Amino acid sequence: MIRTVLGDLAPEALGVCDSHDHLFFRSAVLPGQELDDEDAAVAEVRAFAAAGGQAIVQWTPHGLGRRVELLPGISSSTGVSLVAATGLHRREHYPEGFVDGVRDRLAEIFVRELTVGIGNSSVRAGLIKVAGGFHVLDAHAELVMRAAAEAHHATGAPIAVHHELGSAADAVLDLLVDKLDVPPSEVILGHLNRFPDHRGHLELAERGAWLAFDGPSRANHATDPRLLDCLAALVDAGYADRLLLGGDTTTAKARGATGEGPGIPYLLTHLRPRIARHLGADVAHAIFTANPARSFTADWRA
Repeated sequence: MIRTVLGDLAPEALGVCDSHDHLFFRSAVLPGQELDDEDAAVAEVRAFAAAGGQAIVQWTPHGLGRRVELLPGISSSTGVSLVAATGLHRREHYPEGFVDGVRDRLAEIFVRELTVGIGNSSVRAGLIKVAGGFHVLDAHAELVMRAAAEAHHATGAPIAVHHELGSAADAVLDLLVDKLDVPPSEVILGHLNRFPDHRGHLELAERGAWLAFDGPSRANHATDPRLLDCLAALVDAGYADRLLLGGDTTTAKARGATGEGPGIPYLLTHLRPRIARHLGADVAHAIFTANPARSFTADWRA
């Protein structure tokens, strides 16, 4: 089942999915650009639904303004399934002292948010979001990933990974899969479009992980022109069934409905037609429907 904010959902009911985005997000490194406006979030989800969207997987982890109490209402009112996340981002996204206050009980926090509820709510997370460093895994990243692996083994939850500028995905698999025994099919490698190395992507695909290309809303990562080439190389090598696509809208300015865009709907209004035109309708269906239904499904153990 896929664990949404309204309860567990059969994979075939997920539908057309944005595999990586944010409705609410508050980071210490993005002052003044918080995603914390409920009306703006609803407008963005409605615009996504109008373009044919049926599900959004949020990668906002513990401590970054998830506003989880609003998510069930947004899902109910828009008809769009929402998946919430637990986990922990890179240290610099948090206020001074926050990480030190939770570092000794991360696995406990993750398991509770996956099985009982986030904060005082009964809304459960459906994935664990973690983050690597630029080309390496620092001590913070390894600490969080070890806690994520422990939580995965306790619950069955998939692990989604932020890669700084798309790098160090091989190091993540070395740790999570080779050392901590997380099946590669339970690991989603994000932001690979930010490091458009075709050979590197093929090596990751060969190891059995999910490959997520996301961030067309991020104006500071000018990799959009290479996106189709990255996807085509993987499709040609037989890995269309391992690909995911998301918007990764992290600032108010990047929203389409209330900001400068392109926002969440851009995935369906612009990218999906191009993928269908150049790579085929079957590939577009895999990326937006079939693959998310498989990658975010868990054999929940709690």
